[in-house]
Amino acid sequence: MTQDTAARSRRRTGGRGARPRKRRVLRIVLLVVALLILGTAGAGWWAYSHLNGNIDSVDLDKAIGDNRPQKVVAGAQNVLVLGSDSRAGANGDLDHGDVSGARSDTAMLVHIPEGRSKATAVSIPRDTLITRPECKDGDGKTVPSAKRVMFNSVYSLAGPACVVKTVEGMSGIRVDHFVEVDFAGFKGLVDALGGVTVKLDKPMSGAKGGLKLDAGEHRLNGTDSLKFVRTRYGYGDGSDLGRIGLQQQFMMAMLSEIKKQDALGNPARLYKLADSGTKSLTTDSDLASLTALADFAQSMKGVDPETMETIMLPVAYDKVDPNRVIVAEPQATQLWEALRNDQKIPASAKDSPAKG
Repeated sequence: MTQDTAARSRRRTGGRGARPRKRRVLRIVLLVVALLILGTAGAGWWAYSHLNGNIDSVDLDKAIGDNRPQKVVAGAQNVLVLGSDSRAGANGDLDHGDVSGARSDTAMLVHIPEGRSKATAVSIPRDTLITRPECKDGDGKTVPSAKRVMFNSVYSLAGPACVVKTVEGMSGIRVDHFVEVDFAGFKGLVDALGGVTVKLDKPMSGAKGGLKLDAGEHRLNGTDSLKFVRTRYGYGDGSDLGRIGLQQQFMMAMLSEIKKQDALGNPARLYKLADSGTKSLTTDSDLASLTALADFAQSMKGVDPETMETIMLPVAYDKVDPNRVIVAEPQATQLWEALRNDQKIPASAKDSPAKG
């Protein structure tokens, strides 16, 4: 056999053997890619389902009924943010585990004007004496209306939907959404960020088991951050009104930290934040999914924490019980009217007779 003939023979037999081998290799590569895709999709679905399952929700329309304020400015948003001090479960290890029940330790009505480029947060002092409307509690039982009850008692007696109804009755403003984060969730969010930096103009004494800090800048972990926002007796005049200033300061610092770290643009950190936050998160039913929360967060992207205005609801010391406060008029009416109509808040509406 000549060399050319042998070569042709090898090419013929080799050709028939090479093509099946190449096809097998290609099939293996495609199979591996398919498995990787399926694995990634499965992990993504697991993560989505896991985070979705973390979120508790309340149907406000069902819980409150039709007797709610009408929305005045369609493009504006009003979000009631509650910090719950329940000592149940993981929360009991964080602060005073022997205290029963739960209260709205922090309450802020956040108004985002049409265009969503800025925001105003109005803190409602928890010691404010208010008229509680008739509500249904979590078991569907009727809780009668009552006058001169402390604002933070509404949550413990009738739940978050009644707090929403109370705020709507006080303000005449339709609450579009509510978000509640409890102790454990707050701590987890801060730790997921790697801490939050705050700055004090004067020392915090650590009275009654509180946090002790010198004046100046401090990087706080989740546990210390929780002590910071709950400090009452060790800073300022020791009042609940003074604590509101610390809570507002910390909220701004945490939002700035999220923005500085570009946490929303980092998938790994975003998942860590979401997992920590959603574990102790309750929302209205319209926000009770990752998709809804992500869409809402995206719509709020233009709001800069540095331009957010923080206000305390104007209050005056109660004449019967000086340890309590009442809503100050006409300041409060002016404040609510401005927010309801998406207008600039007049300076007179921010003047609280009880300063804290």
